[in-house]
Amino acid sequence: MDRDLAGRFIVITGANTGIGLATAEILAARGAKLALACRSEAKTLPVVEALRRQGGEADFVALDLASLASVRTCAAGLVGTGRPIDVLLNNAGLAGQRGQTADGFELAFGTNHLGHFLLTLLVMPLLRQARAARIVNVSSAAHYDAKGIDFEAVRKPTETVTGLREYAVSKLANVLFTGELARRVGPDGIHSYALHPGVVASDGWRRIPWPIRPLMKLLMLSNAEGAATSVHCATAPEVAGDDGRYYDRCREKRPSPLALDDELARKLWAHSVAWTGVDL
Repeated sequence: MDRDLAGRFIVITGANTGIGLATAEILAARGAKLALACRSEAKTLPVVEALRRQGGEADFVALDLASLASVRTCAAGLVGTGRPIDVLLNNAGLAGQRGQTADGFELAFGTNHLGHFLLTLLVMPLLRQARAARIVNVSSAAHYDAKGIDFEAVRKPTETVTGLREYAVSKLANVLFTGELARRVGPDGIHSYALHPGVVASDGWRRIPWPIRPLMKLLMLSNAEGAATSVHCATAPEVAGDDGRYYDRCREKRPSPLALDDELARKLWAHSVAWTGVDL
């Protein structure tokens, strides 16, 4: 494979399994230097070692997106290196789980949106230092199912039994965040992308109970197939001029009407700033 990404530094969250791992393998093979930002060091180090054996460059960075303190520590470590980030790939996510984060937010919203919001803003100085940096937010077609964002509900434990309604809200937040990033940092040359990876048989569904989970996975894509749109948004020259858009199967697609609601995006940004204490 052509090592066309040699010299590029890419940070991937949740890269020790599923779509993130498949994405890391592809990017490492193309010569990118990777920081795998993951919660479990024990599960990530074997991935790092495997990538290195195959000639790739990769390091582990500790990150628990359900803890804002962990996000701050992770970001501080990255900023401390002083190395410009060419691509921040906000891949990590969970679905079908119930609970509350360490900071009191609904689990899916706090992990899938708020943790990534804080990480992105804290490493923004490194993205600004890179030439034509990209921020890639892995969302989901589930965002079409969201009816809006209840800013009171996201401060409480998961209400539904399956957690899928809350998951849809968190994925809507990913798309809204992408659009607002385009408005705020796009003029500086930092372009943002949201995407649906396809319905992938990844570990993100590990809490869906048996026998539903294996039946679901029969109809799902492989992790490698799911990684294709992430890699496309992170590296393809043909989308270098795009910003704030949503992709599915490596093609631009119109997101839900709510995802295009500029006022809702501004409200989400304002709440996220208030909850994290960080703004641009």
